[in-house]
Amino acid sequence: MSAWIDIAALDDIPQRGARLVKTAQGCVAVFRTATDAVYALDNSCPHKGGPLAEGIVHGTSVTCPLHNWVFSLETGQAQGPDEGQVATYPARVVDGRIELEAAFLAARTAA
Repeated sequence: MSAWIDIAALDDIPQRGARLVKTAQGCVAVFRTATDAVYALDNSCPHKGGPLAEGIVHGTSVTCPLHNWVFSLETGQAQGPDEGQVATYPARVVDGRIELEAAFLAARTAA
């Protein structure tokens, strides 16, 4: 059974918004869609290192604030003509709280 880290209340992140979350295993961008789905990705765009947590959330995608690259929140894959990918991490909502899976965050730190 995997361990989960409680990071915030769902209401701490506005719909179609994001927050940079600092955990013991490092920083992760956590996104909330208009339908309250929650996703966690690396915060740095592979193009020029743009802060994805400051990007625009639309549907299940986020647009990097620096050069408008679009990434799937579900897969981390760049969309359209752009190429690249950011790591994704398992996230869930339990009783109104956002949780991230600890094992995936620990693996990220070890890499």
